[in-house]
Amino acid sequence: MKQQYKSYDESCAFLETCVQKYPELITIQNIGTTWENRPILLATISLNVSTADLKPALLYTGTAHAREWIGHELAVSFIDYLLLNHNTNPEIADVLTQNTLYIVPCLNPDGFEYSRQHFSFWRKNRRNNGDGTFGVDLNRNFSEGYQKSTQTNSNVYSGPHPFSEPETQAIKKFVDEHENITIALDYHSQGNVFFPAHKFNHESEIEGTDLNTLCANMNYQIHKVTGRHYGINRGKPPTKLISGSGREYYYSKGIIAIVVEVGTRNIPDYIQNMSESVNENIPALLYALSEAKNYGEVASSRVENFHLESYTANEAELAWEHSNQKNVYFEIYRNLNNKMACNYSSLVGTTCNSYFKDENLQSGTIYFYYVRAVNKLTKIKSPYAPKVQFKTLLDESEFSRTIFPNASDIGYVAEKSPEANHGHFGVNSLKVGVSEGRGISYGVMSFDLSNIPKNAIILETKISLYPLNRVSAKIEKYGEWSLSIIDQETVPNIRDFEQVHNATRIKNLGLSIPSEKLTQGIWSHWDCNEFENKMVQEELQKHQKITLKLSGPTELPVGRDSQMMVFDMGYGNQGGGLHYRPAIDIKYTIPSTKVELPLENSMTISNEAISSDTLACGFNKNDEKIFAYLSFDLSSLPNPDEVVITDAWIELYNSSTVKQKVDIRYNVEFIDLEEFSYDDIKERERIEFIGYEVSSAELGTKKKHHFVFDHYSKLALEAKQREGKEAKFIIKPTSVLTREHLINWAFEGKHSAKLMIKYIKRRKLPLPSPVNLQTKIENKLIKITWDKIEDSDLVGYYVVRNRWHKPKNPFDGVKLYAGSDNYTFDNFGSTKMDKYFAVFTYDNVPNYSQASVVEYKAK
Repeated sequence: MKQQYKSYDESCAFLETCVQKYPELITIQNIGTTWENRPILLATISLNVSTADLKPALLYTGTAHAREWIGHELAVSFIDYLLLNHNTNPEIADVLTQNTLYIVPCLNPDGFEYSRQHFSFWRKNRRNNGDGTFGVDLNRNFSEGYQKSTQTNSNVYSGPHPFSEPETQAIKKFVDEHENITIALDYHSQGNVFFPAHKFNHESEIEGTDLNTLCANMNYQIHKVTGRHYGINRGKPPTKLISGSGREYYYSKGIIAIVVEVGTRNIPDYIQNMSESVNENIPALLYALSEAKNYGEVASSRVENFHLESYTANEAELAWEHSNQKNVYFEIYRNLNNKMACNYSSLVGTTCNSYFKDENLQSGTIYFYYVRAVNKLTKIKSPYAPKVQFKTLLDESEFSRTIFPNASDIGYVAEKSPEANHGHFGVNSLKVGVSEGRGISYGVMSFDLSNIPKNAIILETKISLYPLNRVSAKIEKYGEWSLSIIDQETVPNIRDFEQVHNATRIKNLGLSIPSEKLTQGIWSHWDCNEFENKMVQEELQKHQKITLKLSGPTELPVGRDSQMMVFDMGYGNQGGGLHYRPAIDIKYTIPSTKVELPLENSMTISNEAISSDTLACGFNKNDEKIFAYLSFDLSSLPNPDEVVITDAWIELYNSSTVKQKVDIRYNVEFIDLEEFSYDDIKERERIEFIGYEVSSAELGTKKKHHFVFDHYSKLALEAKQREGKEAKFIIKPTSVLTREHLINWAFEGKHSAKLMIKYIKRRKLPLPSPVNLQTKIENKLIKITWDKIEDSDLVGYYVVRNRWHKPKNPFDGVKLYAGSDNYTFDNFGSTKMDKYFAVFTYDNVPNYSQASVVEYKAK
């Protein structure tokens, strides 16, 4: 159906017609002439287009690569959409009132027409290189990172020098002359992925959150139309980044610049695939255009020093600074995964304060927070502050482990390369799916669970993999990738394809991810349900190891050669290191020990007397309350700093009831009095109820009652134990509806009152922080050192890097190291940039210490 794609001449004629029909909305200009004397047309679109250059603008460039027709087709469709709907869609009218669109539908007219008419796979322009070859890759011909090459026949030949080509000269001149451009989108194919710009240093940039969030919010719009998710991949270490790209040139000018790779084929079926790609990208483009104003000259300044102030298992407080706080308010967004949308779906706070407290969080969970300032009058927003990410504390009874596979225990096995499969382990990437060259291919990974107790009760399991590349997944909405536990006894050799292929599957984990939602550059997570957690628990008990199989599609449609996803394994030259290694996160608890503490002392306390060794409460003839007192000796419990009380209750029996039908209720309360009289008890400061009230009706139907401690009461009980005090309680009636009645509690012997406690052994307090934290340059890398901590509970040190603020949480930054050494290197970081390094100690819970932070200053 190629004839349905517009030719370059057709799009030029279309633009001419648009100018005639909508002269107040669109102008066109020739910004340059190609080698074959074709004009390079740029359209300017804005309400009252005569003032377009005064507004913040988005620059769209399409089809820099000749065979990537989507950029040209989408541009024409987007222009048509804006012009046809600006009078009937108030969103479009508002966007075009405040922003300008500069759009080059085809940056490579010569190459595009050569691709259309002669050789569809042509990529470059049509320069005559003078040696029998033609063409320069325009996306390698810009100045930023330019690398000179001499292989003129190469598809990525960069040209004799930067900006040697009329096409790149034209767009450079236009960009240099239009400082109002704040966002640049360069449309390519294929891959369904956003590639934000970079600066060849593998460090986070001040605009990094803006780049990723713009992509994420465009992704949100795409997903609403087709359900598809695009990847967001900012690249790997510098050796693997492209050079001489237009995207990097725009970024060097202070422009938020992104390459958008659309579709899974360069020239897809127009009706089935191309039209869908166009339709899903139009609302995303409209959103991006609306953001241009938020990066213009009148936008609010970026929030500064956005950081985590404090946090617990269920709460977090964030704080920041702003230079113009009187005229702005702040929007705070929260997500559970990186590179997710920041819009009304994730907005958790709006405030004029410079702090925000978020409550009701889940324990042991990583959260991502974002903030931007909003002008109170114009509603124009600021750029985003660099995001803050952290992990909440574990609940008192929880433990967690993040486990990575050893290099020898992770790899892929391919059907058509049985001899090579051994070499696929611990090197580079997992290639999973099916292709003509490899046949069926599975990822295999084993995780050693031996550092988790065999009797652990698994609460949560999450497996995380980082999709590195989806270019070889070439079929739209075809196939899905699933993760399963396999029976280890059926796979004695995980490097053997036939064994893996025929392995007995115990259980699929989480939900399978379809092709259109498995995206590179965004972590994929498989979350286990309760039943699947039990399967993981069984593998722990049987083998202290779990083996997982990652499967994709196993058949290809006729005429297709690949449906293969590539996942980072964190090892080898192509791996991204520890930060990108597959992981299994397990949250668990352990069975509790149950103890029974006998009644130590009991009294009945009335206005007339205090009677020992009795336990009764009610009212005397003067309607005065009578209290029952009971206490328990806690000294037999283990060290309170090494155990957590998981459950506690007072077990009581009543030996009498109320004869009349009256509604009297009885409750148990903590008291904190060393010596007391009746008046002291009556006027005491209440600490906390224990459990629920027992009614007089219940006294008649059952004799045994449980007063269960709530969370606060358990903490109070632990505090008494730590202080070496008895746990003291009173039982009291709550209303006066009858006179002279008395309820007797606690039979003699086995039916006496008891304090029942369940506890687990778990360290409560973190270890001391590391000291003497220092940095130095060694072998052209930053080396971080600190003094060893001598403590038998020390498991290791956790090191993170953050360019923007001092990390207060071990997950607030890029992880560099976790282990027992007292040094590490910043292997991918730049020595030429200021940053913070934080080191935490951790135990086997893990509890993390307060951060020790060193500020590195580039020399």
